[in-house]
Amino acid sequence: MSALFEPLVLRSLRIPNRVWMAPMCQYSAPAAGEDTGVPGDWHFTHLATRAVGGAGLILTEGTAVSPGGRITPADLGLWNDRQQAAFHRVTRFLRAHGAVPGVQLAHAGRKASISPPWDGGAPLPPERGGWRPVGPSPLPYGAGYPRPDELSRHGIGRVVEDFARAARRALAAGFEVVEVHGAHGYLIHEFLSPRTNHRRDRYGGSFDNRVRFALEVVDAVRSVWPDGLPVFFRVSATDWLDHAGAGAGEGWTLDDTVRLTARLAEHGVDLVDVSSGGIAAGVGKPVAAGYQVPFAAAVRRAGGVPSAAVGLITEPRQAERIVATGRADAVLLGRQLLRDPYWPRRAAGELGAPREAPRPYAMGYA
Repeated sequence: MSALFEPLVLRSLRIPNRVWMAPMCQYSAPAAGEDTGVPGDWHFTHLATRAVGGAGLILTEGTAVSPGGRITPADLGLWNDRQQAAFHRVTRFLRAHGAVPGVQLAHAGRKASISPPWDGGAPLPPERGGWRPVGPSPLPYGAGYPRPDELSRHGIGRVVEDFARAARRALAAGFEVVEVHGAHGYLIHEFLSPRTNHRRDRYGGSFDNRVRFALEVVDAVRSVWPDGLPVFFRVSATDWLDHAGAGAGEGWTLDDTVRLTARLAEHGVDLVDVSSGGIAAGVGKPVAAGYQVPFAAAVRRAGGVPSAAVGLITEPRQAERIVATGRADAVLLGRQLLRDPYWPRRAAGELGAPREAPRPYAMGYA
């Protein structure tokens, strides 16, 4: 049996294989009116196709826990009944075709209120459908970005409650995994990194203070999520500021990630989804095949928690080696699944694993 196609059991949930679909924003939901943030036919097709293609776990794009938590006005949300009902249609299909449905819950923080990438990805002022973003400190993301409002203690508590309410809705909508988005320069990551968190209260300064908000969100989600179902946390393992020539101590590091991972495990997180970067504009990173896999390996080894690797994992034997050698418990594919929705079935064939197809497609795998 291929290691990539062995099931993985987290709590009481059995995920049929280790090839998972990474969250990928589609910027294709209605941006205004009563259907704001509601998944439609595009989202259904996007997610359902990857279930038919054989992915064991399918994570939605970053799904906002409140209107102000969206990256763009066209992001998905999970703060009302219409959104919840539409997601139920999706999860029902995914489960029927052998995939575990998962949702990534997110708040964009100071990177909120921009246009979709094909419209320039620029900040949107309120008169163009945007809103005032918030953050741990009043520091803009980059040139041309607005100064976010600093969250008050009351505001922090409200966001924590938003995550809990969204998780409760996710359960009612049929999701079996919930992932807290703590990466890519969005709100939780902004609290973690000293680059973006200049607070002087109990949420800023020391490592313990900077991780407090992340742990409060995890606790709130875990409190409404069943004991038998797993909670994931996506982290940026490094801000890459050392690569950009910034001084020591200015950003979040792999050592910080490993320390956080141990805390996350104590608070009920079952797997860490390991990405990197996103905290500051104009910061490059040394992108190459599997370039983030060492971070996932470090989290798994030193943090003592299962991990998933993501980032330029494109070939079946590459993915097989990552799992078989214990560098990660699963791989998350993003762009590769956009190019080839049936990658998991092709990989199973190359690796000699069973690849039972849906009955209407059986002739294609005979």
